[in-house]
Amino acid sequence: MTPLVAAARAAGFARSCRAEQGELLRVLARGVGDGVIGETGTGAGVGLAWLTAGAAPGARLVSIERDPARAAAAARLFRDEPRVEVVTGDWRELRPYGPFDLLVLDGGGQGKGSEPPLDPAEWLRPGGLVVMDVFTPCTSWPPTYEGRPDAARQWWLTHPDLRAAQVNVAPDAATLLATYLPGATAPR
Repeated sequence: MTPLVAAARAAGFARSCRAEQGELLRVLARGVGDGVIGETGTGAGVGLAWLTAGAAPGARLVSIERDPARAAAAARLFRDEPRVEVVTGDWRELRPYGPFDLLVLDGGGQGKGSEPPLDPAEWLRPGGLVVMDVFTPCTSWPPTYEGRPDAARQWWLTHPDLRAAQVNVAPDAATLLATYLPGATAPR
């Protein structure tokens, strides 16, 4: 992944997927089998490369990027990979490519800021997994960020149709993993 990260930085895109997160994505993609993997926020394609590295030969990967130049550059990177499709558009335009067995929310859908989170019932297959990175490790409840309640993280961790957990991939970086189990009644 180092040459791809270097190329992303040279192109002015410094927010590429960290190696620790990438390793997790690779392992999670392996668990999908011949399913459908989606990603919001292709960026320079680093996270997508990790997903592709772990995905089964029969998997289908679709990533969406709102910046046309970045989307075109990423599409060129994956032009020889028939399992991968990179599309240009707003993250919401990825939905018709699902339902997803694995959905990586890196460019929208998390519910950060003023944006509402996506509805797992509309995006995921039962048993599907949603992954969100770029969180700081949470060490208390309720979760906070910059001294205020972290509404996005709390929404995912307490959603009644999700079983979710925080995974620290580095001392300063956490990822949320949430499995969609509609109608699950297991105690939290």
